[in-house]
Amino acid sequence: MEYNHIKDLYNKKRLLELEWEQNHVKEGLYTLNMVRIDEEIRNTISHIKMAEAKEMLHQVKVESVAAPEFSIAG
Repeated sequence: MEYNHIKDLYNKKRLLELEWEQNHVKEGLYTLNMVRIDEEIRNTISHIKMAEAKEMLHQVKVESVAAPEFSIAG
């Protein structure tokens, strides 16, 4: 489930980048709307990083619980 959330965030980021590019082509310069889009892209990147970190932490927990414990006592 978390993977789909991360995938959706990447899709959102790409759509914002395309919107930014279209604005740039249309206006030919950096506009206030592009500033807004840049801010949304930065926020989306932050959400992606948090979601990926959460997923990695979850994976580490799963692996540590699944790993058998060995004793090397002689």
